[in-house]
Amino acid sequence: MSKSQETILEIDLSALKHNVTFIKSKLKSNTNFLAVVKAYAYGSDATEVAKHLETLDVDYFAVAYTSEGIALRDAGIEKPILVLHPLPENFKVIIERCLEPSIYSQRVLDKFIAVAEKQKQADYPIHIKFNTGLNRLGFTDVEIETVLKTLETTKAIKVKSLFSHLAASEDENEKEFTLNQIEDFKSISQKTMDGLGYQPILHQCNTSGILNYPEAHLDMVRCGIGMYGFGNDPEINKKLKPIATLKTSISQIHTIKKGDSLGYNRAFIAKENTKTATLPIGHADGINRLFGNGKGFVFINGEKAPIAGNVCMDMIMVDVTNIPCKEGDEVIVFGPEHSAEDLAASINSISYELLTSVSQRVKRVFHR
Repeated sequence: MSKSQETILEIDLSALKHNVTFIKSKLKSNTNFLAVVKAYAYGSDATEVAKHLETLDVDYFAVAYTSEGIALRDAGIEKPILVLHPLPENFKVIIERCLEPSIYSQRVLDKFIAVAEKQKQADYPIHIKFNTGLNRLGFTDVEIETVLKTLETTKAIKVKSLFSHLAASEDENEKEFTLNQIEDFKSISQKTMDGLGYQPILHQCNTSGILNYPEAHLDMVRCGIGMYGFGNDPEINKKLKPIATLKTSISQIHTIKKGDSLGYNRAFIAKENTKTATLPIGHADGINRLFGNGKGFVFINGEKAPIAGNVCMDMIMVDVTNIPCKEGDEVIVFGPEHSAEDLAASINSISYELLTSVSQRVKRVFHR
């Protein structure tokens, strides 16, 4: 990969293939693979990533919101797309664009049926979500009978899948809770299928569930962060390849004399003569203002340079006093050799947040 002279996010599609192949190796041959490409494919690029994933024979896609599904359809994606958090205002366009909604409450179920009937649909695919402990979205087990009675009143829709979401599948200390979630979902699914008279697709596992609970793979798994190179476990991370590298370059180098200040609010006061480098990337690009003042770092010529002073909208400054470097040199914010997990941890955050914060104004460059 070439040296960067601007702020770019490099996306390695060969690493994406590696990760999907590795995760698929954990599955039985008849277990479907749903690729989660919400939030611009975890901060990379949803359309380019989804196009590449179609060549890797994934079975399903999932997005958070209807607009994300529309963007994939506009890009020519033909695989089924599950919308995980659809809003009733978008039900008509969901049907028009052949997207498949997650139905998580009686209100949402009633409203979707009304729209589907008005649109003269028959057996339109929906996905029923059950809450087994995450307590975010989903029907409870006591609502099964009501859901079944509602479904009996219409031929406009048909249940394509039943699913739930694990709350702590990456945490060994929460194994008992996770096993209870798995058993609860199996019980809920069986009761629902008995009422339906047929078996929809069943799915509950996220990336950590895939890796840690093979007994819960069921008919399909949903993979998000693992495809992008993170397994929520140091040993698994060694077998995955982060697909994104955030790069920038040194715009200018300053020498700050002892007692001089740096940046907004004079947040950094030099305790001794200090050499700093200004970089063209800031909080408008995804470098949170929680970074700075010693929290967070970048890498210049293989050396760690801490972020000095407050993060600006379009720039950060880093301490390069002991780093041989010059204006125009490439800077690595995160990538395969310098993990986004480590950078995020410096502000008590996680890789998910850092990755998805990379602004859309940052140029994407793809490598195959």
